[in-house]
Amino acid sequence: MDENIVLEHKQCLVAGDGHLPVEMVKSAKSNGFEVVCISLSSDNVKELKKYADKVVSFGPGQVDSIKKFLIDEKIKQLTFLGKVSKTMLVKRPRLEKTAIQVLKTMKKLNDDAIMLRIIEEMESIGITILDQTIFIKNLMIQKGVLTKLAPNEAQNANIEYGFKIAKQMGGLDIGQSVVMKDRMIMAIEAIEGTDKCIKRGCKLARRKNATVVKVSKPAQDKRFDIPAVGLRTIKTMKKYGANVLALESGETIIADREKMIKYANKHKMIIVAL
Repeated sequence: MDENIVLEHKQCLVAGDGHLPVEMVKSAKSNGFEVVCISLSSDNVKELKKYADKVVSFGPGQVDSIKKFLIDEKIKQLTFLGKVSKTMLVKRPRLEKTAIQVLKTMKKLNDDAIMLRIIEEMESIGITILDQTIFIKNLMIQKGVLTKLAPNEAQNANIEYGFKIAKQMGGLDIGQSVVMKDRMIMAIEAIEGTDKCIKRGCKLARRKNATVVKVSKPAQDKRFDIPAVGLRTIKTMKKYGANVLALESGETIIADREKMIKYANKHKMIIVAL
């Protein structure tokens, strides 16, 4: 995306799960923008309604209805934020004509391929997809140890190996997170998402001393799927027995930063950005 793009007064957010969509709306509104929100998840719709000028709900397969709404609202710029898992399509398909045609013509249904086709559909009606971080650059994590505790030698070995593996998995567009213990891979994120990957990996790690590593893809398209963590991530780790969270600096969005760090310090957990 052109970094010199002029932002329209009226912005549209397509919101998936999590707190980041809410942060984006709050930031945009505080800077004088009008925000119309298309909610794909019930996870945060109540919070979105507190801040957005308008919130409508659609299923991820309702491409035709979404395009009509965007045209009716005269939307020119759009931001995708929040996790939209392929499991949503399985559980709540609501597939309209365009979505069915798109799925039939696609050779593979990996995240990048799906998102690029969706972007094509949006661009076909004159809409520009913005960098996900454009309204929340302050939430990008910088290099360093965020918590009181820092990783020891053994934990650093897990982080180093996990980082390498996660990058390779990201390059294959499988997932962006891995769970490590004793320099062994306990779990690799797939369709289930980060939280369930943590749960699965920690069970194999006997619910003790696991390390979670989350990175960006080697050729990350900043219009979608930028890695993000929040309070829910660290609480999931604590619940299932992971005590180290390693992130890629400059490439990862961190929501609920102060709450995350406070929670991690309270439970003697480690958060580090590489």
